[in-house]
Amino acid sequence: MSLTLAKLQQLKRQAGASTPQRAASPAAPAATDLDQLRRLLRVRARPLAAPVGGDRSLPGTEIARGLFLVEGFLPAPEVPELLDGTFDRGEPIPTGEVLFFDTETTGLAGGTGTRAFMIGAADWCGGQLRIRQLTLASMRAEAAMLDVFASWLQPRSILCSYNGKCYDAPLLATRYRLARRGSPLAGLRHVDLLYPTRRSYRGVYENCRLATIERQVLKIVREDDLPGSEAPAAWLSYIRGGGSGLLRRVLAHNRQDVITLSRLLASLSGVGTTEGLLLPAREAGAGR
Repeated sequence: MSLTLAKLQQLKRQAGASTPQRAASPAAPAATDLDQLRRLLRVRARPLAAPVGGDRSLPGTEIARGLFLVEGFLPAPEVPELLDGTFDRGEPIPTGEVLFFDTETTGLAGGTGTRAFMIGAADWCGGQLRIRQLTLASMRAEAAMLDVFASWLQPRSILCSYNGKCYDAPLLATRYRLARRGSPLAGLRHVDLLYPTRRSYRGVYENCRLATIERQVLKIVREDDLPGSEAPAAWLSYIRGGGSGLLRRVLAHNRQDVITLSRLLASLSGVGTTEGLLLPAREAGAGR
């Protein structure tokens, strides 16, 4: 059965007439919407504003807003002016130009999403091993941290790390690039102790992780050490309002890492690691 055009139009008019029109509700005043939004934002922001973890103080001095510096010294009166660099298939190493460094980061994958929240560094000066650590208490302080670390480097500085060529140095270079700064690490000599350590001890111990080498070779005993794998969670907890207890343990872990680097360099180059060169292992491992 076919319908004519006139019949269809009539049916549409009848259907429209039978459906009651819903009255449009008046728009809510703009001021009311704004007040509701403000109340909602206050409710959601309140839990983040109050610290939830007790003591949030960090050791050291706040040298910029959200950036803390810890500095300490260990006696090292018998460090020679030059170390034999043949263990690294390189030239002699002037000890006064060496900067040991290690980072604690928000993850182990690297890439642009990973940042260093702590940089530890050590150098020999004036018969002592000087240890300096930078810690971010705020993400906004990253640029200041990068600038301070850059000021510790000179054109003749020799970087010394453990797997820093593949991890720490590229990660820092990325952070400098994202901060629109040139990398102060570019072009510097870099002695990565991982590779000569592997050549010397692969197959001797279960692995060549720094913790294994310092325990087996350097006889360093760490007490109540927080594993590096737990450092990201410790920092994120602090940033989200938690206490500083775990982050203090990360500082102690990082401090011992750079001390270990100085002792391992001395050991690989054929220099004794105790009796005046540095403090005994257990004492050196104590955090400040």
